[in-house]
Amino acid sequence: MSSTEYDPREDEVRSTFASTTGGVMTEEAGAVTGDLEIATRPEGDAVGIFVRYAGADEWYTVEGSPISLTNTAPPSSDELRELHRRVLSHLTTPGRVVAGNELPTSLTSFPAEP
Repeated sequence: MSSTEYDPREDEVRSTFASTTGGVMTEEAGAVTGDLEIATRPEGDAVGIFVRYAGADEWYTVEGSPISLTNTAPPSSDELRELHRRVLSHLTTPGRVVAGNELPTSLTSFPAEP
């Protein structure tokens, strides 16, 4: 969703967080690090996960997004908040260390259901 025309919706959940050293892998910009904002928003039978640098305009799609839901109905607000919490926990867990460098986190192997 790399766009500055992104309008917040009332059914999305947002949080700010500090990335791990390896950062968060995005489709458009590669790994982004530092103080970030995350948005979790329903997209039909999936949920899109986007990040941007805190205070910036441009949003990036997190690698592995959208997350397909097993239920074809849009998530309830409680389900969306819980998924947001799980995604945030996953993205703030340090990635593997390879040759002394922490790899960025992504959602490529993130389970839609706990």
